[in-house]
Amino acid sequence: MLRRSLLSAALATPALLLSARARANTPVDVELILAVDVSRSVDPEEQELQFAGYEAAFRDRRLIEGIMGGPVGAIACQMFTWSDWHIQTIVVPWTKLDSPAAAHGFADAIAAAPRRTWLYTSISGAMDFAARQFGQGFEGTRKVVDISGDGVNNSGRPVAEAREEALAQGIVLNGLAVLDKQPSPFAQTAGLPPLDTYYRDEVIGGPGAFLVVAEGFPAFEAAVRRKIIREIAAVPAPGAQVERFA
Repeated sequence: MLRRSLLSAALATPALLLSARARANTPVDVELILAVDVSRSVDPEEQELQFAGYEAAFRDRRLIEGIMGGPVGAIACQMFTWSDWHIQTIVVPWTKLDSPAAAHGFADAIAAAPRRTWLYTSISGAMDFAARQFGQGFEGTRKVVDISGDGVNNSGRPVAEAREEALAQGIVLNGLAVLDKQPSPFAQTAGLPPLDTYYRDEVIGGPGAFLVVAEGFPAFEAAVRRKIIREIAAVPAPGAQVERFA
């Protein structure tokens, strides 16, 4: 009898642990990851425009109202930078945003985040890293990765493989393509399509996935604000698959 009781307890323990972990996750409307390109094609001025754009977005009244207007009234957000296949750095950890103060605090953290530049552009590495970040203390009705960049994949495994695995986990991949004044020489020599076409066809995916195109880094702030507002909408409205900002 004792042996049977011990066996039953041993079998029940993993289920109890899983249940406890599930209960420990805080419900939010969206788990949103901001994945920001810091490869060498993004010069210091352009990198600063990216960070300033994200910072301004989380201080925007309309965005804050959107966050608080969902069924739960909160989202969870993380920001990391990426470059080579093995280089991803979390610059702002998972944070619950459920008030103007929390949103401004997230903006402050973006403003204080380190600025570093690396070499290559591994969109597949960014996807793989992002896919491992979900479920860390939060449980959203949607899991969204916001990938911003100005170049095609030139490091790590094929984007198609990473994209397929992320979509199989129920992750929505949205894109923010920045059409730089100096197009990638790699893309030109490899005969790849224009960056916006590349992001549309090779990067984004999942229910309601969309692409925002910034016609140069000065347009980044307006583009990213619009993108995040659309991503956190309680009931994402059908919209254009590609939106452009000049």
